[in-house]
Amino acid sequence: MKVVVPLEWCEWTKWVSNVDYTIIRNSGVFHVFRIYDPRHAGAFLFYTFASFMKAGFVTIFGRPNAGKSTLLNALMGEKLAIVSPKVQTTRHRIKGILTEPGYQVIFSDTPGIIEPKYKLQEKMMHAVRQALEDTDLALLLVSIQENWEEVNEVFESLHLKVPALVVINKTDEAGERKKEQAFAFFSSKTYCKSVAGISALKGKGVKELIQQILQYLPEGEPFFEEDQLTDLSTRFFVAEIIREKIFYLYEEEIPYHATVLVQEFKEKETLVKIQADIIVQRESQKIIMIGEGGKKIKELGTQARKDIEAFIGRKVFLELLVKVRERWRDNDIYLKEYGYL
Repeated sequence: MKVVVPLEWCEWTKWVSNVDYTIIRNSGVFHVFRIYDPRHAGAFLFYTFASFMKAGFVTIFGRPNAGKSTLLNALMGEKLAIVSPKVQTTRHRIKGILTEPGYQVIFSDTPGIIEPKYKLQEKMMHAVRQALEDTDLALLLVSIQENWEEVNEVFESLHLKVPALVVINKTDEAGERKKEQAFAFFSSKTYCKSVAGISALKGKGVKELIQQILQYLPEGEPFFEEDQLTDLSTRFFVAEIIREKIFYLYEEEIPYHATVLVQEFKEKETLVKIQADIIVQRESQKIIMIGEGGKKIKELGTQARKDIEAFIGRKVFLELLVKVRERWRDNDIYLKEYGYL
């Protein structure tokens, strides 16, 4: 008697008492095949344990500043998404690929859900809608300090067609009674399969959250190589690191009117040469960006260079140029050039 399983899952085959059976060594969800050999008295019994990989796409949704990027970084154990205390830091859909024995989860961080006021924000919300179409599981992230009724309206407006876990963030900032109330509130919603409490910043509850996530993912083969962390380029992350420093170093409107375009990325023997343009909308913003005597742009360059070197593991020569493109956030040509279309 022979147990037949897909060949791509088979790692090695063994013969025992003239019974051919296959053992699949991936860890994951275990299935037991009972094999009866009629050639042996008493129907001799063998067990074959076949394990199947869990693999799927999980998207993080939420309002601005709920902690989506911080959660992605905590889930990955790596900093992939930039973070700042300011709202609407994330503009792109950023994927992180977590591969462990028995599973591969492709996480997506999405821009905070808002009512768009200009074309750039419209493209950001388009990224959110796209993410709704190709995910196996939604993580609906809410800070425990937010207005739950308002957040519920946002979650209901997504019209989810996939299972959803409500993840309540910053539970370390609330007492037990408030946590119980939050769990009860979201557990009663029809879109909610279950609720998890975490502190993304401190990493509390993240391992338990991953185990909850795996319950809702399908079995299947991995989509990416096991050592691949993301599907985005190094140039993309270099631009994001520079943009993160802009959010920290500049006040008011500047971070929201600026974007970064890496024009040159050359790997030399001793270092990597990077030239990036910082795009703003007005001459007055360019003056602020450069600062008196160029002090501000030098500080930006120094801080960004250190983080880029840590990210790519090499010495970096970084050159930053500030350019003005009027109303670039409402211009489809510029939005395409800067990677938003």
